[in-house]
Amino acid sequence: MLTEPDPAIEDEETARQAQFVDWLRSVAPYIHAFRDKTFVVAFGGELVMAGGLDSLIQDVALLRAMGMHIVLVHGSRPQVEEQMRLRNIESHFSQQMRITDAAALEAAKEAAGELRLDIEASISQGLPNTPMSNARISVVSGNFVTGRPVGILDGVDFQHTGVVRKIDAESIRLSLNNGKIVLLSPLGFSPTGQSFNLTMEDVASSAAIALRADKLIFITEAPGILNEHNELQRELTLEDAQRMQALGQLDHDSAFYLKYATRACRAGVGRAHVVPFALDGSMLLELFSHDGVGTMISYENLESLREATVDDVGGILQLIEPLEADGTLVRRGRHQLERDIDHFSVIEHDGRLFGCAALYPYPSEKVGEMACLTVDPEAQGTGDGERLLRHIEQRARARGLERLFVLTTRTEHWFLKRGFVKAGVDDLPADRRRLYNWQRRSLVLIKKL
Repeated sequence: MLTEPDPAIEDEETARQAQFVDWLRSVAPYIHAFRDKTFVVAFGGELVMAGGLDSLIQDVALLRAMGMHIVLVHGSRPQVEEQMRLRNIESHFSQQMRITDAAALEAAKEAAGELRLDIEASISQGLPNTPMSNARISVVSGNFVTGRPVGILDGVDFQHTGVVRKIDAESIRLSLNNGKIVLLSPLGFSPTGQSFNLTMEDVASSAAIALRADKLIFITEAPGILNEHNELQRELTLEDAQRMQALGQLDHDSAFYLKYATRACRAGVGRAHVVPFALDGSMLLELFSHDGVGTMISYENLESLREATVDDVGGILQLIEPLEADGTLVRRGRHQLERDIDHFSVIEHDGRLFGCAALYPYPSEKVGEMACLTVDPEAQGTGDGERLLRHIEQRARARGLERLFVLTTRTEHWFLKRGFVKAGVDDLPADRRRLYNWQRRSLVLIKKL
């Protein structure tokens, strides 16, 4: 006997499908922006110890499939400690650096070798019904890093502990351009055949600088960079980061990551990120969402609230078209937007528009209309709407206007909470009153400035 389909189940499935399509479309601008860009992704041995390697490699494979060039840099601190314990060798540190004698160097080589094999094995996965299915990714590792000894500091000989002297950027680029992932270990080699124990952070930042990478991403045991109130700093300018370093209030791990992140940004790397490996998919969330989940360091503030230009017309259309389609906003064509662009303000973040609003003044009556206030769904709840409102209010005051009105059909309560009061069509300026659309029956809300 045939049974009738359950409308509730069908509606739920349709909603899930629509949500998936909306999400996929929302990340498309990032994918377009990141294609052919070079990312240096660095992670410590702690991530491997915590069982996060396969998940990370699946995310890396996804980035590579989207056209990004990936350099992986791994650390090995806990694995070195484990090798030292197995060999009954005591670890020695000075100035927060390991003193690498001959025995410790052998432990470091053993740890790095095992990790490299584990990473290559993870990259080689391709089981059906897994994220690595059909991936077919090749990984290249080798003597890309030239090291030199730290030497003797304050009377302490660090022996085989080293720092990066040079990165073979040309060979790495050749491999990247051939579709390979490049894997770098925290070991360096000298022209005389010596080996040096390096830090993952030094190798990663040096590689990012040499390659002129677009992003340096540290995936760490830390949640990101926290301020003195234990609050996550989602975005830091280079100046802000240097100020935090100078205050000396960061924990050791955060200070160490921030040191190398700022070093990279000062040398021209576009962005540096510090994200937690405890959150599954943290790298994807950091790269493909508005606020991210960790800390981003950049040479300058990436978010700006500014007046729109004709180059912003396409971005504004993308913002407002969904709201025009569902009737929230009155339709505006490209021609009208280009004509009215001087009335618009926009919020831009990392080259993408996340909000807009327009001010149409009626100077003879000292009143202005705020129109087309729109915030990307991805950025809603972050305060961008209020920032745009305050900016439009400031623009209105600068024009000598004393009142601001909006026409709305669906967002009455949002405006009422922000000082607007209900009014009538007769309270509109005469020119605007003649253009009032009685079919939409928009509410009139007015605020004194």
